Amino acid sequence: MIHLTENTIEPLEVLAAVQSPLAGAVVLFLGTTRQFTDGRQTVQLSYDCYLGMAESQLTELKNAAMENWQLTACCIVHRLGDVGIGQVSVAVAVSSVHRQAAFAAGEWLMDQIKISVPIWKQEHWTDGRRDWIHPQNEPPPSSEDRIHVE
Repeated sequence: MIHLTENTIEPLEVLAAVQSPLAGAVVLFLGTTRQFTDGRQTVQLSYDCYLGMAESQLTELKNAAMENWQLTACCIVHRLGDVGIGQVSVAVAVSSVHRQAAFAAGEWLMDQIKISVPIWKQEHWTDGRRDWIHPQNEPPPSSEDRIHVE
């Protein structure tokens, strides 16, 4: 399952999406908004994306992980819009026959999501400044070309 949402991510729902009697291992990774980054205090994060491209890239990554690690199931859920301190921004869950494959696939998926999926993160700092963060630290394209969640 691939899902981009403006709603709160429910970890138990993500886990349920990958559980199977065929799996001996289930790994869940939750990326949460931390309060401090490089000594600066964060107020919240905002996520923006190219919706169709992000869904397509996430599907490709899911399919590659399923094939390369022979996973039983894979679920990737990513938040869009504003995400407060301590809230879940991204959830990746995988299940497999053995734990080594589940751990490896989960780590690979998170690395690839950060590198290749057109989802941008904007840090909102306590001093009122904002910085866009994504591969190569480039800001997202103009609002006409992307999905923007108010």
